[in-house]
Amino acid sequence: MCLCVIERRTKMPAIQYSLAAGRLRRSEIRELLKLTRMSDVISFAGGLPDPSIFPYQAVKEAAIRAIDERGPLALQYSPTEGEPFLREQLAAFMQRQGESVAADDIFEVASSQQALDLIGKVLIDPHDPIVVELPSYIGALQAFTSYNPEYRGIRMDYNGVIPEELERTVAALCSSGRKPKFVYLIPDFQNPSGITLSLQRRKKVLEIASRFDLLLIEDSPYRELRFAGEMLPSLYSMDTERRVLYVKTFSKIFCPGFRIGWVMGPADLVEKLVMAKQGTDLCSSAFTSFVAAYFIESGHLEKQIALGKERYLRKSQLMLQALQKYMPEVEGLSWSKPEGGVFLWVTLPEYMDTEEMIKEAAESKVIFVVGKAFHCDGSGGNTMRLNFSYPTEEQIVEGIKRLARLIGKFVRHESAHVRPQA
Repeated sequence: MCLCVIERRTKMPAIQYSLAAGRLRRSEIRELLKLTRMSDVISFAGGLPDPSIFPYQAVKEAAIRAIDERGPLALQYSPTEGEPFLREQLAAFMQRQGESVAADDIFEVASSQQALDLIGKVLIDPHDPIVVELPSYIGALQAFTSYNPEYRGIRMDYNGVIPEELERTVAALCSSGRKPKFVYLIPDFQNPSGITLSLQRRKKVLEIASRFDLLLIEDSPYRELRFAGEMLPSLYSMDTERRVLYVKTFSKIFCPGFRIGWVMGPADLVEKLVMAKQGTDLCSSAFTSFVAAYFIESGHLEKQIALGKERYLRKSQLMLQALQKYMPEVEGLSWSKPEGGVFLWVTLPEYMDTEEMIKEAAESKVIFVVGKAFHCDGSGGNTMRLNFSYPTEEQIVEGIKRLARLIGKFVRHESAHVRPQA
């Protein structure tokens, strides 16, 4: 018998990457989240829910039901569109939230991030113009950038995206024969700013979309987490022309570990997304779909949302109070006051650069996300995003104290009064 020894070579092949691969970049947030595993670091960086409110027992009971009652289906492949039982429960949940949705309207995805990638795959050709908020969700920018679009950013104020700027931008593109492929918006407690698009502006955005025949992508991870103010209708529910693609997820209202999201919108577009998903992962997890469906059927999702709203109201108030108490009194320093969601947005004087602060912040054991990462045009150097859902109440107060001391070091104005730190 001949035993052949295969020599292992250390030289790697010359891999020829695609142009799309050359556009891939590591997520700044994902990289920062590695620091959240360090016990002495206070993290305002990620969008992580509060793990102390995760419904461990309810999920355990739902998982047992999934095996006991649907075992052969739960451990098998599922339809690309999603398990019918979950789609039925999602439709019933959304109906209880005041949305007009049928089970057949729903397409299940692996959280909203997969939906964003599928949207890029189905809609974006290289150099297509797409319109986003300024700032916008970094995960969406990361997903879309893989398909090499040309971004047009629309500024926001504390009432959301500015309709006049949206109209001017769209009109200019259309007059040059380059109608945007879509407009991407997060109307409720926007990531990263925490700002909500006002009802008047929602109507105006829909009117602009109708006039220019635009597709709107409504990303809605936080809508149900409103803990103050009046719930506003979604763009999807206000749309009478079927031009809104509505993207939802469990990641903030339930827990991100399930990686379940869902999409509703124009039937032909949803069908294209289904085809694209088949080439990506064939289908979502049947097991987690059944567990989630039983969780919803048992009434636990509404309980989880209520608990989240109660906890995040308290934490957001605590962060706002700490910002007011400890931040330097300097012209140009302000922050948003969200009525829901998990983020708020800090704007510093224009001469400050949060990228210059991040290393020293890490050394001070407090981390945030630099605002430039959320701007498709590279602006926003004087901004940062803070998360209040993940840190404990004690960490929020101490973390803001550390952050205030750090920002105080960068204040140029001699006349600025820096509050003493307790």
